[in-house]
Amino acid sequence: MQRSKNAFTVIELIFVIVVLGILAAVALPKFASTKEQADIASGRADIATIRSAIVNERQTQLVKGENSWIPTLSENDTTLFTGDGDRTLLMYGIKAGTNSGDWAVVADSGRKRYTYKVGDTTTTFDYNSTSGIFSCETNTGNCNALVD
Repeated sequence: MQRSKNAFTVIELIFVIVVLGILAAVALPKFASTKEQADIASGRADIATIRSAIVNERQTQLVKGENSWIPTLSENDTTLFTGDGDRTLLMYGIKAGTNSGDWAVVADSGRKRYTYKVGDTTTTFDYNSTSGIFSCETNTGNCNALVD
């Protein structure tokens, strides 16, 4: 009577597990850097949207005959970049958070400053209501990667 082999041996299973472990050890660091690159790309898109909204709101004011930039970018600290209540910046705003890829607001000397987190690095942005400039300090955090 002839027996047919219908299952894998223990050695074959161990070999497959070892090969999968090696592949995972090589691939996981690549995925970690991909997450940071995605957060930077998302931050760049947010910054471009915020800056565009500031200019758009300014043009709306000029059409109305007023010559001023929006005074503040956020009315509250949970939904950012919606404007100051009277003047709208982004219709839906950006939800504040504490994770990588999230914006947050901090009070600094009585004014609001905004932070964007990529991994463990936080970059601080400032809005100048006199000139309408939304920027970060060059060479700090991920500023260069976010605004270049």
